Amino acid sequence: MTDQAVDAGGTTVSEKGRRPAAAAALTGSQFLGRTRELKELRADIDRAGLDTLAGRKAPRARVLLIAGRPGSGRTALAEELVRQVADSYPDGVLRARLTEPDGTPVPTERTARDLLTALELRAPAGADEDDLSERLREALATRRTVLLLDDAADAEQVDALLPETPDCLVVAVSGGPLTGIADVRPCTLGGMDTKSALELLERYTGSVRITVDPRAAEGLVEICAAQPAALVLAGAWLAHRPKSAVADLAKQLHTDGDDGPILERVFRLTYTALPSTAARILRLLSLAPAGLVDPHTASALAGCSVGAARTTLDDFTALGLVRAVESPLPQYEVPGCLLPLLRSLTETEDRAAELQLARARMLERTVRLLVSCRAITETDSSPAREKLAGMPRALRFPNPRAAADWLRIRQPALLAAARLAVSDGELDTLARRLMAALVRALVAHVGTQAAAPELYGIHRLVLDVAERRNLPREKAAALLNLADLDAQTGRTTDALARYRAALDAGREANDPYATGRAMESVGGAHQELGDYDRAADWYGRALAQRLARDERADAARLHGRIATVHTYAGRYGEALRNWRSAVTGYRRIGDVAGQARALSEMARVQEYAGRPEESLATCQEAADWARRADDVRLQAALQLRLADTLDRLGDPAAARLHRTAAERMLGDELPESASTREQDRNACEIRSAVEED
Repeated sequence: MTDQAVDAGGTTVSEKGRRPAAAAALTGSQFLGRTRELKELRADIDRAGLDTLAGRKAPRARVLLIAGRPGSGRTALAEELVRQVADSYPDGVLRARLTEPDGTPVPTERTARDLLTALELRAPAGADEDDLSERLREALATRRTVLLLDDAADAEQVDALLPETPDCLVVAVSGGPLTGIADVRPCTLGGMDTKSALELLERYTGSVRITVDPRAAEGLVEICAAQPAALVLAGAWLAHRPKSAVADLAKQLHTDGDDGPILERVFRLTYTALPSTAARILRLLSLAPAGLVDPHTASALAGCSVGAARTTLDDFTALGLVRAVESPLPQYEVPGCLLPLLRSLTETEDRAAELQLARARMLERTVRLLVSCRAITETDSSPAREKLAGMPRALRFPNPRAAADWLRIRQPALLAAARLAVSDGELDTLARRLMAALVRALVAHVGTQAAAPELYGIHRLVLDVAERRNLPREKAAALLNLADLDAQTGRTTDALARYRAALDAGREANDPYATGRAMESVGGAHQELGDYDRAADWYGRALAQRLARDERADAARLHGRIATVHTYAGRYGEALRNWRSAVTGYRRIGDVAGQARALSEMARVQEYAGRPEESLATCQEAADWARRADDVRLQAALQLRLADTLDRLGDPAAARLHRTAAERMLGDELPESASTREQDRNACEIRSAVEED
């Protein structure tokens, strides 16, 4: 929970309807005060550690701890420190927040992956915490980087991310000590110095009201305990009441008594002055995923127009109740120190049913935006684009680039929305729709491979809901998706276990697609593990189901997979029988390209079996079918196969003719004596194409 209470630099917010003093306060970028703390922190960077004093090289990065209560300006101090020392770390600054807005620690697995992504390094989907932490350490081992870990919940979170090189610097922000990490240099924050606190008030009120009554201003600072967050709220309160003196605010706070922390008292003063509609919107912002709000989120939560929500958010920014986030799109963040206060208000002032309805509206709006985000990538005549045309203008994107930018910028909030919806447990139908729409949007704009880590997390959430709601069909789909990602990243044993679980779920759901897909995938996993007998058995089970359902194309493809397994096992007779069945199957359904590929593989097996004349005849037949299919790539590969066979049969002149034909087809020059590696590569491409069919 970031506490940017002092330094509001870099924000861009609408000036419409804002009082001049407040606007000036919120666009200022100069950091205030904390001179002593900054000096000590910078000195601690170069100060000899325990290892150095003992004559050993420091094994890990220096850790500086900035500890303080929420609202003390601890994040602002950390950011200013990082800004001052950034030039000494040429590989840049990495930032991560270690606690969710609701106080839940962020899993190290997610943090490490996000940091790797910031370094433009991709980790395998589904990699565990230890693997990701190790990859991060390896990536930082050759870099000179600052790592800012904000809102650390405990020492374990920080320790798992520490670079194992003294060339990096770690700045950790926490509410207390990080016991367990050696040689941490702590800096505990209290209030600001009086001069800086007064200057902070001046940013909001202007200098006149401070100078005409300096004693009252100093008294207000004392009442606020020189706490930056409280001073921001106090300054914004005065900025919106130009006729009120500083003494008036101090008097009101005195009148309220000492009931509760000062931040809560100043916040209550601001909150009670809000119109009832604005107060309700402010309370509902506590439901925003990851504490990030955009006008659509606020609009959906409150049930108002997007324009009205944007205006209200800008008003809240001027009041210090939310912070505008530097972004190409309008985006705001609720300060972490205010979230507990807002949640407390929702518990006392809003009924549970109203809060659930607000969550439902927010999820429904998010689903519709994701549907629109994906639909803009479709062709103009597609049903999705036709449906898009019927959506309100506020939900439509002008072009695919705008949709992709929105998805990229809002992705942290969208993923957080999915996690919150699943953990809530009361809106599972909407949660399932949200996750389905999010998967489709990510695939459309990012691609399956690039979005694999995010997709892995979403499929795990889908599995959670399916198990909780006893939805075997969705459970099977989620398990198949997770297993596919496991298989793609080399975790074949994990994939096999999930494929078997998907088979059980598919049978429970009486879903022939899921069971057939699962049986075939179990066979594929056994094949990858080198257990060809089991692979052939499971492919055979899948084939029997396809034949029973008269699914001829899939049956022909499975004959090819069985033949491939027998080939790997050296059972060429069985392999040839299955390739013949595959050829027959493709011929019956009129798949010319499939027939050509099956014949090409059959020729290969014949060659392995020591029957080159038969192989030559089969390969020539395959080439004829490839010409009919107009598959130039396959024709060229077959010409190379023919050349190789003819070389073995002692006819180099004919072999040269076939290689020349391959050159013309591919448009690339192939050496007259193609290497065995090149021939094998082309052959592997053919086999891959056959299996894909």
